[in-house]
Amino acid sequence: MPLLLLLVGYFFPRLVVAVLYLFTDWWSNSFDGWLIPLLGFFFMPLTVLWYGISVAFFDGGAIHLIGMAVAIALDLGLIGRGAKKK
Repeated sequence: MPLLLLLVGYFFPRLVVAVLYLFTDWWSNSFDGWLIPLLGFFFMPLTVLWYGISVAFFDGGAIHLIGMAVAIALDLGLIGRGAKKK
């Protein structure tokens, strides 16, 4: 289930973050306040989505770190459509 949400969230990350915020308590368990999730919603939605999923379902470790690195790279455009092709 969490990986399915992440796959749907790859194409519609802000929608998935908003739906999860409205209908689950993942964000209250993952973050202490509202500022970091709000900034992540606008600037790095895949990273916020992965962090919320990994805190809710995984106990840290390698999958958390590897997933964070991939999510940050996707958000910054290092992987995918943001890369320049010559």
